[in-house]
Amino acid sequence: MGAVVADDGPSGVKAPDGGWGWAVLFGCFIITGFSYAFPKAVSVFFKELIQEFGIGYSDTAWISSILLAMLYGTGPLCSVCVNRFGCRPVMLVGGLFASMGMVIASFCTSIVQIYLTAGVITGLGLALNFQPSLIMLNRYFDKRRPLANGLSAAGSPVFLCALSPLGQILQHEYGWRGGFLILGGMLLNCCVCGALMRPLEPPKKSEATKEPAEKKVKKKLLDFSVFKDGGFVIYALAASIMVLGLFVPPVFVVSYAKDLGYQDTKAAFLLTILGFIDIFARPICGMVAGLKWVRPRCVYLFSFAMIFNGFTDLMGSMSVDYGGLVVFCIFFGISYGMVGALQFEVLMAIVGTQKFSSAIGLVLLAEAMAVLIGPPSAGKLLDATGRYMFVFIIAGIEVTTSALVLALGNFFCIKKKPEEPHTKEEAAEREELNKSEDKTPEDAKVDSIEVEQFLKDEPEKNGEVVTNPETCV
Repeated sequence: MGAVVADDGPSGVKAPDGGWGWAVLFGCFIITGFSYAFPKAVSVFFKELIQEFGIGYSDTAWISSILLAMLYGTGPLCSVCVNRFGCRPVMLVGGLFASMGMVIASFCTSIVQIYLTAGVITGLGLALNFQPSLIMLNRYFDKRRPLANGLSAAGSPVFLCALSPLGQILQHEYGWRGGFLILGGMLLNCCVCGALMRPLEPPKKSEATKEPAEKKVKKKLLDFSVFKDGGFVIYALAASIMVLGLFVPPVFVVSYAKDLGYQDTKAAFLLTILGFIDIFARPICGMVAGLKWVRPRCVYLFSFAMIFNGFTDLMGSMSVDYGGLVVFCIFFGISYGMVGALQFEVLMAIVGTQKFSSAIGLVLLAEAMAVLIGPPSAGKLLDATGRYMFVFIIAGIEVTTSALVLALGNFFCIKKKPEEPHTKEEAAEREELNKSEDKTPEDAKVDSIEVEQFLKDEPEKNGEVVTNPETCV
């Protein structure tokens, strides 16, 4: 690797929108499933951990919290690693970390050791897989990108429905230590998914064009220039407000049902309903977002999804029986799936391919702070009032507020600039081309072969990447 970025996503490479991209999509589906479902699936082992170490439920809950905090909080670190080494090497190392953390955790003798292994090491491994997989998906898909994002996001509910029952079986058959060991082996599949992330190769250049290509400016390890983009700033602010309340209802809905006097199994079935609806909502929403009329306005569809989710929370606060909670879970599953399918698609559309690796890391860092504040603050509100209604109302207000920030911010503050190059590098290439066309006859005589070859290759090299208005909000 050295100083060369192996899969730096060179500008001008047209996304294939298929071919090997389907293998990349499959890998991204699995990585997304592990990343979002694993912190919840580990909770199956909490009762045994409580008995083993003589601790409380709040102590074991820190395992899931640390996993999520690592997934979100290490965003900038992942961006630096991807921009320095490329997606594939980072994902292979991340798969080893994720597996190693769970395997070592199976031999731990204290809860603090589990925090460090199953929490920090495995969480870092999942983070090093999740972000690069989204970056590669963005590089391989352009026209079909909304559908690809929807299908990959469906990995989260699918794996949640699969890993939770599997965790119960492993706990019953092998105990928590054997279960952790087997889950650690399963996480090695992240390395297989990383191997699928084949870099896109730039078009072959003639000898005449090799020299200018070598003078290209190196990509920054973490590009903070995304903060100059008003669309990105508005998105980051809205996303941070959104996650304050987005994850609260799924955490408390089972306890809500138990508080109403329903059995544990019946209460837990609510999450199954939510997850089942979520599985179908994500790819369907991805298909809708890819429609010709909808895609340029995808940011407003995302805003609608958040308003829908917040309104569902507000209506769910009025539930007084099991039937009301079932209806709430159905509509929450639809809106939650829409949000999950669109959140990264909208970010990709705002910043473009070249800056996405840095943008997603910075957004995840901002969301990490909100994730750590949201559910605990909702729990304190529940302790103070003793009523779930207020928890759901606050969550609904937070998500609805984020939707208004995103929609109104984009409508009033962002002006579209069609036909604008995505990056400074592409703009420089265009400027150089224009200069070449305006040269004096003497200069043209000297560089006629080089300019002719450059003009010949440029349209074929750039394809539809340069003039894509959908990447501007």
